[in-house]
Amino acid sequence: MTQYVYAGAGHWLSGGEATSGGLLRKEIDGRTWEPLSNGLPAQAEVRTIAIHPDNPAVVFVGTQDGPYRSTDGGDHWQKLPFPDPAMVVWTIIFHPKDPHTLFLGASPAAVYRSDDAGDSWRRLTLVETTGAVHMGFDMRVIRLAVDPTNPQEIYAGLEVGGVIRSLDGGNTWEDCSEDLLRLAGMEHLKSRIGSDTDTEGMMDSHALSISPAQPGTVFLATRMGLFRSTDRGGSWTDMEVGRFSPLTYARDVRVAPHDANVMYAALSPAARSEDGSLYRSEDLGQTWQRFDRGVTARSTMMSIGLSGQDANRVYCATRGGQVFGTLDGGETWDEFPLPEGLEDVYTVACA
Repeated sequence: MTQYVYAGAGHWLSGGEATSGGLLRKEIDGRTWEPLSNGLPAQAEVRTIAIHPDNPAVVFVGTQDGPYRSTDGGDHWQKLPFPDPAMVVWTIIFHPKDPHTLFLGASPAAVYRSDDAGDSWRRLTLVETTGAVHMGFDMRVIRLAVDPTNPQEIYAGLEVGGVIRSLDGGNTWEDCSEDLLRLAGMEHLKSRIGSDTDTEGMMDSHALSISPAQPGTVFLATRMGLFRSTDRGGSWTDMEVGRFSPLTYARDVRVAPHDANVMYAALSPAARSEDGSLYRSEDLGQTWQRFDRGVTARSTMMSIGLSGQDANRVYCATRGGQVFGTLDGGETWDEFPLPEGLEDVYTVACA
């Protein structure tokens, strides 16, 4: 079976004007990107891609028109029944022990659960966070993570609203932002761009990840860097990634599927910038090394794609449309630029 890399974007820039982006794929050993549209919305804004862990032909994407599913690697797409069609989907994840169960995060902030492989969804009741920040956009559930050792534990990163958790499979939720607000009081962790509060930066969650090597430990990527909770979100500490990287704005953080001690982080100067990098840790964030050797990112590094089939296969994507990939564990890298004009690339995924 052909294996693919997928990339999703929010916008095209044409003649100085932005239009909706789309979904593209290329073969693992190919260089040409193919736009996918058969069954997708006419102007799909793709913000998340989830490849089935056991069957790479099954792919889910999140759009401004709800979730879609393909069972043939992206050749055809089916719009899934969804209770709130106006929701913008930002994240879709599989239950770590039962891929028939999925969780979905959306904007305005909401979490949904499917127990039948996406054929139906039910909305879960969330809790309001003490650190919610009013911005120029609706707060969104930008990333979800499930503890692989205890799938009843689910965490949601809110942009811009901190972190919430469920310890009972999503039935009830608790706020985990109180200690993030404490950190936001520190001078070096204050940041205000689009609101009236300096806590904005610490509440600006971007990604969450959990390793089976440390049950109950949550890794969080925010505007202000990388943070860790060793008590299921009760308290947080700064991982001080700036000791290893000159860039600390963290957009993505992921635990390797083949080695629970290995993590990757996408680091840049800011949300919109002219630089970006991919870092790797082999000791769950105690130390970090630059991983994308020889790569020159010209915009913010937004997304990391780790293969569930091959530990040596790693991809990353910049906001401006560069996709970088290695097939040999980082020894060599190639660049696979997306079509010119593609902007706001939010996600990259590979089989």
